Amino acid sequence: MRSRHPLSAAGLTLCLLTAGSLPARAQSAPVAAVAAEVPQTVSLIFKLRNTQDLERFIARSVDPRSWRYRDFLSTRAFAEAFGPRDWELGTVLHFMRKNGITVNEVYDSHMVIRATGTTSQFNALLDTEIRSYRDDRGRWFQETSRKPCVPREIKDIVLMVTGLNTTPALVPHSRRTPQAENPALGEPAPEVVLPNGATATGVPGNFTVGDAANLYNINPLYKRNINGRGKTLGIATLASFDPADAYAYWKAVGLDVAQDRIKEIPVDGGASDKGADETTLDVEQAGGIAPKARILVYEAPNTESGFLDLFYKAVSDNKVDTLSCSWGTNELFLDGDTLTAYQQVFMQAAAQGIPVFASAGDSGAFDINRSIQTPEYSALNSVNHPASDPYVTAAGGTTLPFTLALRHGNIVVPQERPWGWDYFKDYYVTYYGQYTYDHYLFPVGGGGGVSLNFPAPSWQMGVAGRRTSAADFSTLYFYPHYTSTTPDTSDAETLAVLPAGYAGRNVPDVSLNADPETGYLMYYKGAFSAGGGGTSFVAPQLNGIAALLSQSACSRLGFLNPQLYAIFAKRGYGPKSPFHAITTGTNLYWEAGPNYNPASGLGTLDVAKLEKELCGR
Repeated sequence: MRSRHPLSAAGLTLCLLTAGSLPARAQSAPVAAVAAEVPQTVSLIFKLRNTQDLERFIARSVDPRSWRYRDFLSTRAFAEAFGPRDWELGTVLHFMRKNGITVNEVYDSHMVIRATGTTSQFNALLDTEIRSYRDDRGRWFQETSRKPCVPREIKDIVLMVTGLNTTPALVPHSRRTPQAENPALGEPAPEVVLPNGATATGVPGNFTVGDAANLYNINPLYKRNINGRGKTLGIATLASFDPADAYAYWKAVGLDVAQDRIKEIPVDGGASDKGADETTLDVEQAGGIAPKARILVYEAPNTESGFLDLFYKAVSDNKVDTLSCSWGTNELFLDGDTLTAYQQVFMQAAAQGIPVFASAGDSGAFDINRSIQTPEYSALNSVNHPASDPYVTAAGGTTLPFTLALRHGNIVVPQERPWGWDYFKDYYVTYYGQYTYDHYLFPVGGGGGVSLNFPAPSWQMGVAGRRTSAADFSTLYFYPHYTSTTPDTSDAETLAVLPAGYAGRNVPDVSLNADPETGYLMYYKGAFSAGGGGTSFVAPQLNGIAALLSQSACSRLGFLNPQLYAIFAKRGYGPKSPFHAITTGTNLYWEAGPNYNPASGLGTLDVAKLEKELCGR
């Protein structure tokens, strides 16, 4: 893996900002050291070996001209070729036991060890102090006074130690319509329209997986019994859920599914139910697109360690043929070791033939502003991780043509465009004020832009429309005074300046409908609701589509991105192309056009044509 971050050259660290470093009206603070005898469990993540050989292997595994085409590795073969050597693993195990740390689990890939000790043991071993604190909502968490330091004796083998910070680190990428999210405004919320005996409704805001099949030409596959049979979908999530909701959804839209197709797999003790709606929609969408596939739902706590272990466990188990995730965080919140830890496991997934899909985010071109969630900060161009990792297929979003009737008049979107709620701006500013728009509708849209952590990969370098990082929104300001209409810029505080002109990895890769206004029905807690959206719907839909294509190909698909861009180089937007260009609109900054763009990627899909390209049909 190559050196990849321009932020250090700009005088900034990769871990540019944290929640605690941002000015706010109510800021959490450490309140006490955690008692010495309190048990702590950590994950030790090993360093990959032979990374250049691994990169070459992955490239050959998805090159139809190579004799290694779709010749993927087992977990054992991966561990032997690229994981720690037996003596390295033994060195770390011995070191932990010598220091009184109990080793609980070694992943099959040998890339992760789970171990338990006391607060005092890890404080001493990792040169840090574990503290407890209460946030501004009264919730208790713990964090370390400084990043845990890998002990000298094992630092050449172990990349990082994680698990001592329990602050929720990730957010789901789903949204509801602004009318549903803000009923006090008195705008009409979407009404529920059920399929009524059909699989599809044909009603924007009430779409089902049947509508997705119609929109993206999946039905020709179903007619040939390409329905996911024999394949296993993987869902990586940070919330538990009630599988009964998913079964009720599939029944309501007329899908015949096995009643034991879902299996939940707890990681690091499992997840709470906070965000259960996110997991529910992931399972409903992926499982609805591929109705005969089995589903493994990996569930971990919403912490940095939980999210990492989620992927390492799912990939190490190697039971899923495809994997998707609808959670993420702004890439600027992650340091270099953490980014490397994620990329290692995504490379392992690629070597084992598992395509990984992640939501590109729901904040348009300004991903970091959703984390801040207040107009007291200026807009900053940024993208979401893990979608920004080159070994992940980034799922973007569009808005379909529709007419929306509101209290004071209609809003018309005449043709498909990147999802961005800028089309609401004039209406909301006129009738509710600038602050209402800034606070409730900005920034909302399909995630997309230029990564500052990863350079443009080879398969994206020659693509027309690829962009470099922009200068227009490269500075993050904090406005201590914000009136009801506009920020007072006279005493703005500069928090960060990002480099312009960096040739970074562009996201998204492909897009599907994600705008809640033209979005989907969801069944949750025993009832249907309308107006669901976000790129959280797109990632699991792509997951289901990949399972169908995998069944058709009689093989896992492997690392999908170079294959998609190779098809685009060959077909463009011609009559045999599986891509539809999105040519008008923005995701609040980046413009669509007749080529690749960071607002909609390569465009939307024709799945039947994509099957011909990937599966030789």
